[in-house]
Amino acid sequence: MKKIQLSELKNSINEEVSLSGWVMNKRSGKGLEFIILRDGSGFAQCVVDVNNVNENVFNNAKQLSQESSVEIEGTVKADEKQMGGAEIIVKNLNIIHLSNNYPISNKAHGTEFLMDNRHLWLRSKRQWAIMKIRNRLIFAIHNFFQKENFVQMDAPVFTGNACEGTSTLFSTNFYDVPAYLTQSGQLYGEAMAMAMGKIYTFGPTFRAEKSKTRRHLAEFWMIEPEMAFYDNDKNMDVIEAFLKYITKDILENCNIEFEILGRDTSIFEKISENKFPRITYDEAVSILKGEKDVDGNNTIKTLEQDLIELNEKIKKSSEEIFEKEKIIKGGVKKGKRNFLQNKIDMLKNEIKEHEEKAKNIPIWIESAKKFEYGNDLGGSDETVITRMFELPVMVYNWPHQVKAFYMKRDQNNPELAKGVDVLAPEGYGEIVGGGERETNEEWLIEKIKEHGLPMSEFEWYLDLRRYGSVPHAGFGLGLERLVAWICKLKHIRETIPFPRMYGRLLP
Repeated sequence: MKKIQLSELKNSINEEVSLSGWVMNKRSGKGLEFIILRDGSGFAQCVVDVNNVNENVFNNAKQLSQESSVEIEGTVKADEKQMGGAEIIVKNLNIIHLSNNYPISNKAHGTEFLMDNRHLWLRSKRQWAIMKIRNRLIFAIHNFFQKENFVQMDAPVFTGNACEGTSTLFSTNFYDVPAYLTQSGQLYGEAMAMAMGKIYTFGPTFRAEKSKTRRHLAEFWMIEPEMAFYDNDKNMDVIEAFLKYITKDILENCNIEFEILGRDTSIFEKISENKFPRITYDEAVSILKGEKDVDGNNTIKTLEQDLIELNEKIKKSSEEIFEKEKIIKGGVKKGKRNFLQNKIDMLKNEIKEHEEKAKNIPIWIESAKKFEYGNDLGGSDETVITRMFELPVMVYNWPHQVKAFYMKRDQNNPELAKGVDVLAPEGYGEIVGGGERETNEEWLIEKIKEHGLPMSEFEWYLDLRRYGSVPHAGFGLGLERLVAWICKLKHIRETIPFPRMYGRLLP
């Protein structure tokens, strides 16, 4: 009898196999026990029939509880209705450990409770799917850069200087010398690109912002390629090719995971088939304020129509809830009642989501109308702009005041920096930030002083402009923001195994 994982079931139809895993769920019928088993690679239904096993095996199956660990032997049978396309007809079952009073049941739990039990919450089907997609994205990211002849290099986590301002640094003690946890590996990436041509770093980065928004983590993972002899146009070409490659990869390899999440993946098909729109900061501001249409559509008018449609959906769902509750009060069988109640609960959740969005839309419209040219785009501004596009949109040529000190100034218009932000559609906003790097030593020194950064800490960085300086560019992509968009998650805390954010250090 061969030992396999659940992900291999389809390759073992009609064979006898041995499995190890945990009981995710269980239900009982007359002389039957239906066990949903998980083993980290997948999920499967295991059927224990009192007529097919001895009394001891059936009693073992009856006493199983959620998250008990077991060893199962049985025959794999094809069943397309089941996840993975197969189920196991059990012949033998041994209990490894009985789990008592597992705290996370199948009922709804509050967010703080789930976060406090993150070490257990990771076992849920939804979290499994998110982590599998995260893993596949990491695999695809490495594949893309390796195929494009980039060299993976590692930037230090301890640094002696700030990359993007001193206000969001975590300070620490490095052998009695003040040091900081890195905000970005980019400055070191530039040095490595001058040695290797094209490099990418992939590591943890830290920001000490006291922010609790759905898009902020204190510790997150960044992918940061840097390319010698590249300008910002070439940089944008790489970004587009990169995003198309990884979205195509997950579309081909994460069907089960997307099905669990209920994620509509049609957007990824559009990404692979179409060129990303590229707009200047000036154009983005005009679109945001409703002064410029996109394909005949206006941001303000579109949002106003969205609000009307949301209110209609809320009204319709409320009426449907009223009708279903009336049926339940009139008396129905248990199965019908449970079906109706589940539908009511789903409708209530939809109403809650619609109401939250309906509450935000007037705020977004007001903010868009009052946006002042020269400011950075906020989260709501990005949401409004991306409402006009079905694809990731690239915003380039920014006012230099809102970009990092190392961003190259446009020689034709020194008020602009040759930066680019990529805004993900569906309201997810910035997932990539990058641009061409300043090669003018005098301008770079001026910006270092302007940002109040210690010049002595950047002498090594200025050396890159003194010895064999070349045009170069790069970008940074936050893995967790990417995962949030790909999985269409409401909050970034679900994108990383153990999130670290303002107010959250445990577990």
